[in-house]
Amino acid sequence: MLDALTVAVAVTALALAAWCGFAAYRDQPTKDWHFIGMAVVSVLALAQLLVGIVQLASGERPDQGMTIFIAYLIGAFAAVPAAGFLSLSERTRWGSVTVAAGAVVLAVLEVRLYDIWGN
Repeated sequence: MLDALTVAVAVTALALAAWCGFAAYRDQPTKDWHFIGMAVVSVLALAQLLVGIVQLASGERPDQGMTIFIAYLIGAFAAVPAAGFLSLSERTRWGSVTVAAGAVVLAVLEVRLYDIWGN
């Protein structure tokens, strides 16, 4: 895996979590700007998914198994969009909390992906 991309995804996910957490603290639902932030994080996660697939296709293998690596890649890609869709149904501060939680989950998945790959 590309270490710089893993760090970029984790850092932007934590920034999104802080931003949405602050919105929840101020008793605000997710707004259009939050969805733009979610899109940026999701694009980075998509790039990581594609890089992971290309590396697997080129013959590189993770230390802890290919199946678990692919499962974590897909989960990392889906974490923030799933939280974003849930926040659309909950137009209160809890929608912002949901996105913040999804972003924290993504950051944790990034650390785990780093470990699975063997770095």
